Amino acid sequence: REDAQPPERGAGDAAGDPEEWLDVLGNGLLKKKTLVAGQGVESRPQKGQDVTIRLKATLEDGTVVEEEPALTFTLGDCDVLQALDLCVQLLEMGETALIVSDAKYCYGAQGRSPDVPPDASLTLEVELLAARDAPDLELLSGKEKIQLANRKRERGNFFYQQADYVLAINSYDIALRIVGSSSKVDFSPDEEAELLDVKVKCLNNLAASQLKLDHFKAALKSCNLVLEHQPGNIKALFRKGKVLAQQGEYREAIPILKAALKLEPSNKTIHAELSKLVKKHADQRNVETEMYRKMLGNPSAASAPRKCKDKLPWSIPWKWLFGATAIALGGVALSVVIAARN
Repeated sequence: REDAQPPERGAGDAAGDPEEWLDVLGNGLLKKKTLVAGQGVESRPQKGQDVTIRLKATLEDGTVVEEEPALTFTLGDCDVLQALDLCVQLLEMGETALIVSDAKYCYGAQGRSPDVPPDASLTLEVELLAARDAPDLELLSGKEKIQLANRKRERGNFFYQQADYVLAINSYDIALRIVGSSSKVDFSPDEEAELLDVKVKCLNNLAASQLKLDHFKAALKSCNLVLEHQPGNIKALFRKGKVLAQQGEYREAIPILKAALKLEPSNKTIHAELSKLVKKHADQRNVETEMYRKMLGNPSAASAPRKCKDKLPWSIPWKWLFGATAIALGGVALSVVIAARN
C-alpha cells in the first residue's frame, strides 16, 4: 500500500478512494496519501537525520493555519507535530503527500491559540525537500550547542503545557544529552555558564514532569542533580520537598521547604505547601502514637497516671520487715566467720 501511486488530486481533496490512503497507525486517526511520487523507498529519511520539508496545514473548513516553505527539524525527536514526525519517515525524497490527522497527533484538546481550535483535525500537505545527517555534537560551537539544547527544551515546555508529560520528558532528556556531550571545541566562561543554566532549567522541568507521572525516584534524582550545582535553587528545593511529601516523608520534607521559604519568604505557594505538610506530619504522629498505644495493650494510657501510694501494697508490719533484715545480715556475718576459721 505504501508503494501504490494513486491518481493525483487537489491538495484539499481528503475524501478520495479509501484504498488510496495508508492508515499509518492502524487506528484510522492518521492517514497518508501520495500526491506526487518520490525517488523510491531507499531515499526515505532515517530517524536522527535533519529533514527539510515544505508544509501547508489547513483546518477541516479549508482555513490555512500554517505555511512553511522550508521547515527543518530532527526526525524522531518530536520537534514538530507527531503527525509530521510519524509520516515524514514514510516519505520518499521529492514526494508530495497529503496527511489527514486527528487532533490527538496535532494540537490535542488544548489547540493552539488563536488559530487552531481545541480538538481540531488538520490536513497537512508535505513535500520532502532534503535529508542530511545531524551535526556532530562534538564539533558544535558553544553558541550552536546552546541554541540546539534550548530548542529541545522549549519543545519539552510545549509538551508540558499540553499535559503530554512523556513527550516532555523525552525532549528534556535530548536537551540534557546535548548539553552533556563531549566537545572538541573550547567554550568561553560565559558559554559554559549559559550551558549550565540550560542544564539546570532542563533538570528542573524534568523533575516537574516526572512528578506529574508519580515517578518519585526519578524526580528526586533530578532535583538532587540541580542542587549539586545550585544548592539554593528554590524550584529544586520546592520540588524535592513535594516529592518527599508524596512519599509520606514529612519529617524530611519540612526542613527542605523551610529552607526554600527562607530564600523566598514572600512565596505563597511554598507557604501553603509547608502549612499543609506541617498539619499532615502532626496527624501522622498522632496516628503513630495511637497505633503504638494499642500495640502495647494499654488502652488507658491516655488517661492521667495514678499517684504512687505512700504505704507498701503489702500489709506487713514494720517490725517483721526489720526482723527479717536482721536475720539475713546475721546469716551473712556467720558465713564470713566460718570461712575465716577454715
